[in-house]
Amino acid sequence: MQLPLQITFRNMEQSDAIEAKIREKADKLNQVCEDIMGCRVVVEPSHKHHQKGNHYKVRLDITVPDDEIVVSRAPDQRQSHQDVYVAIRDAFDAARRQLEDYVRRRRGDTKSHEPPPQGRVAQLAPEADHGMIETSDGRIIYFHRNSIINSDFSELEVGTEVRFVEEPGEQGPQASTVYVTGRQPLG
Repeated sequence: MQLPLQITFRNMEQSDAIEAKIREKADKLNQVCEDIMGCRVVVEPSHKHHQKGNHYKVRLDITVPDDEIVVSRAPDQRQSHQDVYVAIRDAFDAARRQLEDYVRRRRGDTKSHEPPPQGRVAQLAPEADHGMIETSDGRIIYFHRNSIINSDFSELEVGTEVRFVEEPGEQGPQASTVYVTGRQPLG
């Protein structure tokens, strides 16, 4: 951590044991992301439940390059946050998950889901139970009637727009799954 850890106790006595647990958890966050520039932790009891005991609220503000990660674990009806250590654990676990996401985004490891390829039915051979799709880049892809997912093969027409999943076949590329997008040719 480039800047010191700041721990604040609001409406409660400072505790060396709680502070030691927070420092331990903060050190583990630094193992996930070495670029943490600062970490501010606020621990406070909620005085809403006098008969049931105090619930604890833990807030973390973590500063990293180009971003800030904020985690607030407010008390709810769960009995577990009557234990300040459980509230601290939950807050730091949430912060760790957000830091892991941040690190993946910075490295460029996030998945990009490309849309499935699209094309138009170019040929139909109903007697042979197959057809051909012409892709937007001019390739021809074979498909079998059983590959059609959301329509009936007998209702297809040349020119119908489709999306498909391509895979290598014995005689070239083939569509293992074909989705009719709903647009039929005019005329």
